Amino acid sequence: MVSTRLFTHLIFVLSITVSVTESKLLETPHAAESFNVSLIQKLRTSCSYTVIISTSCSSSRYTRDQISLAFGDAYGNQIYAPRLDDPATKTFEQCSSDTFQINGPCTYQICYVYLYRSGPDGWIPDSVKISTHGSKPVAFPYNTLVPENIWYGFNYCNSASGSSVVATGLGRVVLVLMGFVVVGLTLLL
Repeated sequence: MVSTRLFTHLIFVLSITVSVTESKLLETPHAAESFNVSLIQKLRTSCSYTVIISTSCSSSRYTRDQISLAFGDAYGNQIYAPRLDDPATKTFEQCSSDTFQINGPCTYQICYVYLYRSGPDGWIPDSVKISTHGSKPVAFPYNTLVPENIWYGFNYCNSASGSSVVATGLGRVVLVLMGFVVVGLTLLL
């Protein structure tokens, strides 16, 4: 009887913890907290990144907005790309994707990206995908207006020791399960 109740409680807590972890993965973009582009490292260029930025079909037909990008890893390796926009080449048109080759310091797994928009048109990105040799490609789903004059995006970096939201979430699941096992053993004794 006690073990059945314990098992039911374990399944309930596990399902709640997993659903909370999954919801963090689908988090919407947000304004950067204390993000300062002037602190980005000025290291020698040594790695090349392919960045694909897709513009939403909900965006204006074309944009005169100035668009900048910053991304990096949990260890402080950061890349900054000012002024990716170029109206002469029809960059960031509605329902299109633009590919950029950006050079910067080498990183570990990319876990944050921020966009900066300045201008009158209200450009709406659909997604940002970043890849480099030796790391898994990463995609950040925007599909929302980037507010003007603030860094806006995603930060899934937790710390240098656990930069993955999934790994951290699974760690929490294990801790919760261990807690229930201890409680269950105490009830059985």
